[in-house]
Amino acid sequence: MTPSPPALERFGNLVNGRRETAAAFFESFDPFLGRPWALVPRCGEREVDAAVTAARRAFVSPAWSGLTPSARGQLLVKVADLIERHAERLARIETRDNGKLLAEMSVQLRYIPQWFRYFGGLADKIEGAVLPIDKPSMFTFTRREPIGVVAAIVPWNSPLLLLTWKLAPLLAAGNTAVIKPSEHASCSTLAFLELFAEAGFPPGVVNSVTGLPAEAGEPLVRHPGVAKIAFTGGEAGGLSVYRAAAEQLKTVTLELGGKSANIIFADANLPNAARGAISGILAASGQTCIAGSRLLIERRVHDEVIDQVLALARAATLGNPLSGDTKVGPIATLAHRNRVLEFIRLARDEGAECVLGGGPPKDSTLAEGWFVEPTIFTRVTNSMRIAREEVFGPVLSIIPFDDEADAFAIANDSPYGLAAGLWSSDMSRVFRGAAALQAGTIWVNTYRAVSYMAPFGGYKRSGIGRENGREAIDAYLQTKTVWIDTSGTVADPFVVR
Repeated sequence: MTPSPPALERFGNLVNGRRETAAAFFESFDPFLGRPWALVPRCGEREVDAAVTAARRAFVSPAWSGLTPSARGQLLVKVADLIERHAERLARIETRDNGKLLAEMSVQLRYIPQWFRYFGGLADKIEGAVLPIDKPSMFTFTRREPIGVVAAIVPWNSPLLLLTWKLAPLLAAGNTAVIKPSEHASCSTLAFLELFAEAGFPPGVVNSVTGLPAEAGEPLVRHPGVAKIAFTGGEAGGLSVYRAAAEQLKTVTLELGGKSANIIFADANLPNAARGAISGILAASGQTCIAGSRLLIERRVHDEVIDQVLALARAATLGNPLSGDTKVGPIATLAHRNRVLEFIRLARDEGAECVLGGGPPKDSTLAEGWFVEPTIFTRVTNSMRIAREEVFGPVLSIIPFDDEADAFAIANDSPYGLAAGLWSSDMSRVFRGAAALQAGTIWVNTYRAVSYMAPFGGYKRSGIGRENGREAIDAYLQTKTVWIDTSGTVADPFVVR
């Protein structure tokens, strides 16, 4: 007798402090097994309106707006403690949902509480200023106030980390939120948000809607009750959000795509640089906006570095992302796996040479999962599509360069500018590169380092605004100027004061 498949787990949205039941659901797939494992509510305009309405009411409610900044900060610290307590459970849910390594998700979940502690500490350090105004009878000062309801839209590759980059500062600033996770990886977000109710956040301060972009995402972006949109995702989605926001003059923070150059000079520690190249492209199976997908190698060490990179890539074990031995997990969705494979085909057609990988793995134990082998191309020119468009997979393009000026010119010849890596022992070159490279983050002799203290965001088509660090909280505040006339008289009403 054939055993019945295990029942699918059901998740619910948090709206107005309660877990909401749903009339319709859609399936969330486990990328390693290639089959559904959970059910997620399929929301539409009605559910979006309910979530935004709850957030608007909470924004003006004394239960939230009446809290002192210190009390807001204490709530953020409390939720940090709860996240720490539930880190391993949340990491496992995220791995089931998007196929990223449990080892990486566990590190992220143990680190995420620091964002809430950091911004919890900043909550009561939001200050206006008394202005030394040039009008003797005026006392003039500024107030820094929250914007209102923020729509936080997060992608499938690191849902909880990228949500935290938005949620911690917006709450510290006194806003309320409606969160729309990707339809491809919603479950960890829904489990995560339950902790905010447990921490004692007033009902409606944090809400969520799940569903397809056209059914839930677009109504959320266009809802008149939303004051700001914070979006992380692909360029096409970001442009759509930007256009909709412009129609209603909403402010935005956009973190979009990347095609980051990872530059290795001949004077670098080459074994370290090779490991950095692997970190830049195979970590998270290349499904990260900061992937160092263009590896620029100085020509005189070109072959030597390639040999080292190939050796490391061949040793990277594909497998179950829940296993501690796995180094490269599956692609998060079947449609995206097919897109990555199409980019590999295009690269071959354009004349790039595939020296490793180039398709699904041949291991029959991985046949059900949505895997792409670690793939490395040489003989790439910077004009090829594989070097100009974001693949978002474990696909590395290697481009040689002749000298420093050549390296920086190739690196900057891109529509994107999210990050860049620079490997060199010459500190003068390092400082020249830090100034010359057109990217929001420059890593020197390392790659993929992030912190709640360090601003992050893109140049050019990689986005608008910054997340993390003290700058992040400014994105969720607006400034009010107050003038007080101390003279006791009203001068000529027809002349500007």
